[in-house]
Amino acid sequence: MRFNPCKGSAFCTEAGTHCDGCGRSHVEIAETKSLVNSLVEFVQKQDYENPEDFAQFISGSLVKKCMKL
Repeated sequence: MRFNPCKGSAFCTEAGTHCDGCGRSHVEIAETKSLVNSLVEFVQKQDYENPEDFAQFISGSLVKKCMKL
C-alpha cells in the first residue's frame, strides 16, 4: 500500500470509511494523528530546543528499520 498524505482540510471528508481527499481510512488517519501527538508530547516533555533535528532523526530511523523488514 502506498501512503498518501493529507491534501489539506478543504479536501477532507468524514463520511464513510475513507477520506475522499487522501483516500486513507479514517482509522489510519486517527492512528497517525495519535502517533504525531505522542511525538509532540515527548518533545515537549524533553524540552527540546530543536524539534526539527529530532524529527529528522525519527524519520531516518523509521526508514532504516522499515527497509530491514
